[in-house]
Parts: sequence; structure tokens; C-alpha cells
Amino acid sequence: MSHRFAATYLIETSLNPQDAAAEMAGESSTATFVAIPGERASIAERHGARIDAIQELETPPVGSNRSAAAIRRCHVTLSWPLENTGTSLPNMLATAAGNIFDVQSVSALRLVDIHLPAVLADAYAGPQFGVEGTRRMAQVVDGPLIGTIVKPSVGLTPQETAELVGRLAEGGIDFIKDDELMADPPHCPFDKRVDAVLDVLRRYTQRTGREVMYAFNITGEMDDMLRRHDKVLASGGNCVMVSLNWIGLPALAYLRRHSQLPIHGHRNGFGTMSRSPEFGVDFQAWHKFFRIAGADHIHVNGLDNKFYESNESVARSAQACVSPVFADGGPAWPVVPVFSSKQTVWQALDTYRVMKSTDLIYACGGGILGHPDGIAAGVDSIRAAWTAAIEGVSLDEYARARPSLARALGAFAA
Repeated sequence: MSHRFAATYLIETSLNPQDAAAEMAGESSTATFVAIPGERASIAERHGARIDAIQELETPPVGSNRSAAAIRRCHVTLSWPLENTGTSLPNMLATAAGNIFDVQSVSALRLVDIHLPAVLADAYAGPQFGVEGTRRMAQVVDGPLIGTIVKPSVGLTPQETAELVGRLAEGGIDFIKDDELMADPPHCPFDKRVDAVLDVLRRYTQRTGREVMYAFNITGEMDDMLRRHDKVLASGGNCVMVSLNWIGLPALAYLRRHSQLPIHGHRNGFGTMSRSPEFGVDFQAWHKFFRIAGADHIHVNGLDNKFYESNESVARSAQACVSPVFADGGPAWPVVPVFSSKQTVWQALDTYRVMKSTDLIYACGGGILGHPDGIAAGVDSIRAAWTAAIEGVSLDEYARARPSLARALGAFAA
């Protein structure tokens, strides 16, 4: 089992790449701008970052206004002894994604992957529920969990929220989530929303025997999150949600140790780290930290989404969620990828092709709530689209005997 961790970067530099990599290695470990009295060579030998690989690329630069001929583009892999950070995810991030982004020798720098040792599984709990536990809690044995988001995202009272949730449950939905903007606002206090929503869902389950998973947004200060989790648990709820970037890794890890419910991880704000092609952090690296800290579900955007991200990037992100999280074995700790953002009947086939699986949440806001024949028809159309995808039947053919799907195909442009 390795006692080092490593990171791979995409860099652009006008220097010799070896020199640029050496500055990156020094800034992220033992180097200073001037020799320090008493500094020992053994310290640099034992604790200094190591340049493991430099691969020069032929693709043109994107991060500089200088002429392309003056810029060299490379993949650089650095590694550090675990002795520098211990098994602390925040300190690993401070090493791999800290001041290294400020070095002068690069005109572009992007963390494209992180390679973490399985020894971290001794320090962190990882996802508690993952795919199997989520299916068990939601009582969805096969097929994707068809989900939606409470809309409007802001403005509904607890009773208005509960009324909408009741209609969604009656429509056959599997999964509902608070919007990331809804936590504990004055117009819709958290406790009152929990009571109203779970009262509706409890009565629905008693009458039908069918569960609906609802992810309440508990994002807030640490004490507030723990109290809100306990409120949901005591009230009979089955999922909580947090905004991963804004609560941070230590808070997520602490919540995971406390939680008895699946943790739905929303990635809002991810664009601040990833949107620029020449700077930032790829999902491939970013999500591993939150997987290890304990998220059970992680948002991956959606195919043909309303945001900036390409389908290729979304596909890589979704596949990453079920790929090994550690570089040297250890527990797999897959998490449920959550497809959302402008999802309708049209993306089901391509999503299935990307995942080769239905172990996912397919969250449609307008794609369900905006169906011209109402919520039940919206849910039915999404299920029909997924059945067609799984059975290998074209949407047009499958829609001939399914009016809800036919109406959705016409209502939502491909």
C-alpha cells in the first residue's frame, strides 16, 4: 500500500518544463525563495515533492497571449510523502491545489487528477449508502431513480412545498430534492418544511406502500446541519442534502460520522474551479475528496445541459463516480451520479449509453413539471424514455403506444 499521494496537472510554460515542474514541486513542499540557515539536505530528500513524470503535448496553448511557439504544454505529475500531510484531505488539498496555483513559471495550470492511497480508508468513512443503500431506502430495485427538484426554487411556503410534493408523489416520482438555494429561509423555515413535506409523504406511503426519497437541504453552520439531520431522521425522513463546496471537507466528514441517512452532495459552485480550460480543478480530481469524506450522491450536470459543460465532460464525470477512488486498491466506494440540468425524455438513451447502467438519479425539473399533460404524464414519459433506452427501441417507435412520451417528444425540443 502506497504511502505517497500524487497529482497530475496540465501546465503551460515558456520555460523548460523541467524547471517549471521543479518550481511547482518546491512550492508545494520544502523550497523557499532563499536558502535558510540550518536547512538540511535530508529534509528535502525526505519531504520534498518528487517529479514523477513530464509529458510534453503537441496541442496548442490556451492560457497565454504569447505566441504559441514560445509556450510549451505538458502534463506534469508530482508526488509527496504522506508523512507531510498525514491522512488529512484538507492538507492534501493545500499541498496539491494550494499555492502551487500561484507560481510564476506557468501561464496555465489545471489539476486534472489526484492519485490517493487506500490508507485513507482508515481515516475516512466514505459513502455510507452509495448505490445499494440508496435503492434500499428509496425502494427502487431497478431502473434509474426518476427525480425532480422543487420549483420555483425560492418563494414557496412549507404548505405550498408540501402540496407540490404530494402531487409529485401521486405522479409516481422516486426522488425529490430541495433546491440548493433552499435551506432555512424566513418564508419557508426548515422545521416547518420538514413537518409539512413528511406529513404528506407519510400519508402517501401508508396508503400506497410506496416510498419517495426526499433530500432536505441541511446546508449551514455545523451545529445547524447536525440538528437539521436529526430533525429529518426523527421525523421519518430518508435523505439529507448539502452544498459540498460551501460546507467543506471537514464538515462533510463530520456529518458523515454522525449521519444515519444518505447524503446527497450538490456541487453548486463547481464552475468557479472548473470552467476555465487553463486553470482550476477537473471533476476527476475534485470529486474523489468528497467521495472519501462521505457523500453518497454527487451531481455531475447532465447531457445537453443548460450550462457551459460539454457532453464529453459530463460523461467523464459520471463514469468517474463509479470508478475506483484509490490508486492502489482498497474499497471501491462508488457513489450515485446525479444527472440534472435541462434533462428531459431526449437524454435518456445517451445517458444510458454513457453509464451502461441505471445506477443513477435522473433529475428532471421542467422535463417533468413542464409536461403539457401534468406531473403524472411527465413522470410516465421519463420512465417510458428509459424503458425504450434499456430495450433498445427508438423513442419515436416507443411513443406510438404511449401518449405521455409522444407529447413530451413534441414539447421538449431535442
